Amino acid sequence: MSIIQIEDLSKVYCDSEVEVTALNGVALTFEQAEFAAVVGPSGSGKTTLLNLMGGLDTPSAGRITIDGSEITQLKSRELINFRLRNIGFVFQSYNLIPVLTAYENVEFIMNLQGMPREQRRKRAVELLEAVGLADRMNSRPSKLSGGQQQRVAVARALASKPKFILADEPTANLDTASTLNLLEIMEKLNQDEHITFIFSTHDQRVVSKARRVIVLEDGKVIRDNYHVPTG
Repeated sequence: MSIIQIEDLSKVYCDSEVEVTALNGVALTFEQAEFAAVVGPSGSGKTTLLNLMGGLDTPSAGRITIDGSEITQLKSRELINFRLRNIGFVFQSYNLIPVLTAYENVEFIMNLQGMPREQRRKRAVELLEAVGLADRMNSRPSKLSGGQQQRVAVARALASKPKFILADEPTANLDTASTLNLLEIMEKLNQDEHITFIFSTHDQRVVSKARRVIVLEDGKVIRDNYHVPTG
């Protein structure tokens, strides 16, 4: 079942008097339960594509439709609410709230959604158990390793029960052991709960695990292949 449709998507940035085309006429469709990697050299448009799909930026042209809702037509307040209830984010820099514990970071988005306290607690505990951090739920980010912080970020991204998760260079700051552990957790969530993961990455370790690899170059899709994961 298709959950994301991207049609003729373009993004042009204006820097002083210079125009930079980050995306140029991109068309893609993503199905439920995909595990896909968007790759390409720096400046190819990977992060721009994820930011547009996540409603964090607006396109210069084109349409993005998510589960029947054309997000490129939503007003600012509608878009914030849509993101809150439909899209999970995992960033390179973790983006955890430093004064909150791991448990509180995961619970935070559910609080914003207005979920009852007991439901929030049950899901936060379940998610921290799923990412192997049941024993660190009362630790603040400063007391966690990079790999542990990124696992909290994955749990937080899952908390709202999103339709898909966008992961922008999620392994860039992790060592090999932490990267493989994180990818194993994401693969299991993808397979067991049919959660769609879309990565932007330079990391070959992520690419080797993906079941679909989309290659961008100069803002255009030059290759889009399904393949058997390795490693």
